[in-house]
Amino acid sequence: MAGHEFSEPADRKRVADHAAHPEAAEETRHSCDPAFQHGVVVGFDGSTSSERALAYAIGMARRSGSGLIIVHVANRLPTTVWAGCEPPVFVDVPDHRTEVLGLELACADYLSEVPWILVERGGDICHELEEVGREYAADAIVVGSTHGLVGRIFGSVAGRLARRAQRPVVVIP
Repeated sequence: MAGHEFSEPADRKRVADHAAHPEAAEETRHSCDPAFQHGVVVGFDGSTSSERALAYAIGMARRSGSGLIIVHVANRLPTTVWAGCEPPVFVDVPDHRTEVLGLELACADYLSEVPWILVERGGDICHELEEVGREYAADAIVVGSTHGLVGRIFGSVAGRLARRAQRPVVVIP
């Protein structure tokens, strides 16, 4: 199988889904795998720019002999639920893109060069990437650049992250 094999307990998941199990989120956030301490964090959503960032991060992790922490910040889609004549309730419905990305990454030959883990988070992309970087005491965060009008108007993820991060941020064009 492509990818890196870990000798982990059977009850440990490859994808850390904090949205599905909020009570386990705090425990998981404080018990990071020591094999990935001082690794390289990379933001990945399957886009072309995130694929380039992933390729660069793989090389960085390989050269430094560290692990790769691939972070997918899932979109939370607000859904309105009507309960009779009660006011609407908003429910977060997680997207299932992380599962698809996890399967794609598990089959990728290029990830066999380094140990890696896929972490799912929900929320603000910049905050979550920096938070994962802090939890794993990452040496760097690698992200792809944002192209287009939306990034120019609202500010790109890379630009916001570079201004607020407490560790080096590498932006791949």
